[in-house]
Amino acid sequence: MSPIPERWRSKVMTADAAIAMIPDGAFIVQGSAVGEPPALLDAVAARVRAGGLTKLTMTALLPLAASARSILAPDVRKVIHWRSIFASGVDRGALAAGEASYAPALFHQVPRIYREFLEVDVALVHVSRVDEHGYMSFGVGVDASRAAVDSADLVIAQVNEHMPRVHGDAWLHVSEVDALVEHSAPLFELPVPPIRAEDEAMGRTIAGMIPDGATIQLGIGGVPSAVARALSNHNDLGVHTEMFVDALVELIEVGVVTNRRKTFHRGKTVFTFAAGSQRMYEFLDDNPMIEAHPVSYTNLPANVARNESFVSVNSTIEIDLTGQCCSESIGPVQWSGTGGQHDFARGAFDSPGGKSIIAFYSTAKKGEVSRVVPVLHPGAVVTTPRTEVHWVVSEYGAACLKGRCNAERATALIGLAHPKFRAELTAEAKRLRYL
Repeated sequence: MSPIPERWRSKVMTADAAIAMIPDGAFIVQGSAVGEPPALLDAVAARVRAGGLTKLTMTALLPLAASARSILAPDVRKVIHWRSIFASGVDRGALAAGEASYAPALFHQVPRIYREFLEVDVALVHVSRVDEHGYMSFGVGVDASRAAVDSADLVIAQVNEHMPRVHGDAWLHVSEVDALVEHSAPLFELPVPPIRAEDEAMGRTIAGMIPDGATIQLGIGGVPSAVARALSNHNDLGVHTEMFVDALVELIEVGVVTNRRKTFHRGKTVFTFAAGSQRMYEFLDDNPMIEAHPVSYTNLPANVARNESFVSVNSTIEIDLTGQCCSESIGPVQWSGTGGQHDFARGAFDSPGGKSIIAFYSTAKKGEVSRVVPVLHPGAVVTTPRTEVHWVVSEYGAACLKGRCNAERATALIGLAHPKFRAELTAEAKRLRYL
């Protein structure tokens, strides 16, 4: 492990000693996704199990394996109340059972929510090695970590030599931290699902909508991976994204992404959090081409729009015949979160020459359910309203909804549905008087 310079060794302690500083009843913000600090979360759960705490509230976005085994384990839920901002497979069950709560938020607003609308007592963050100047990087979890630190009375940092030192507005100084816990372990790796035939079709369609020199935003999953593969012959693309993923490493290494034609942060790939493989984390470490910034900056629609010819690609769970997108729930059951979809839908459309794309598979449940529906299912959350939806893509093609009336929207969306559902959707569109 890279040692912490001697003048800051007084702040170094064990995870148990650091967590012992947390007062009962505290509101705790932890790092999100791969930025969650495993050693600290394990120590919180251990203190709860030992009876040292009787009430806590904890929050973050996209909890992963470390949260699952510790602060979200069934045996601590009576003490630790979890407030999700973006659900994952780890907390969906607790949310559905009423054993956790969900707090809706646009991703770019989360730092302000921490600062102005919540009483944050403790910040638990995961950082890189400490350099000779006392600086650590938030690495793969920049998003809202700075706001958590600024808002908290007590700041505890897990120092991990495996966390990449990422440049940009991603730095934390030891003077801002109350306790340093040295615990090195490889970062959680997020596998990319295999690419399906539908992904390949959508990937080709979307890649054909992206001009040379454009700036792109991609997420993780089969469709974004297929888009990246289909971009192999493009030139001088730029990247400004909330999530940095493995597919972007490949585009940079083969010279498709150069960032030289960007109009905002020219020459730099910009992101706010990262999740993927160990190879990708190593690529980020001390890479001068890469910058990470708080999500209040990367996802601010006005900043997104400063990139000319910006193209964002996001996905949805279901879409109704007027274009309303439910991208985060199945009926009333929270499945994921609003995240940055709305941020990028607005920002990409406002970009000169930009496009916001919502992609979806035409069916779900092995082809038994249409994702294009006459009206959203009861309780479904409108993540991106019809007024914000620009382009929509399925494996059956693409359609622009901007400027279109309800009849035109319904016709276009029925054309993107699976053929076996089109007659039924047409009949429902007539019943609803869209056609």
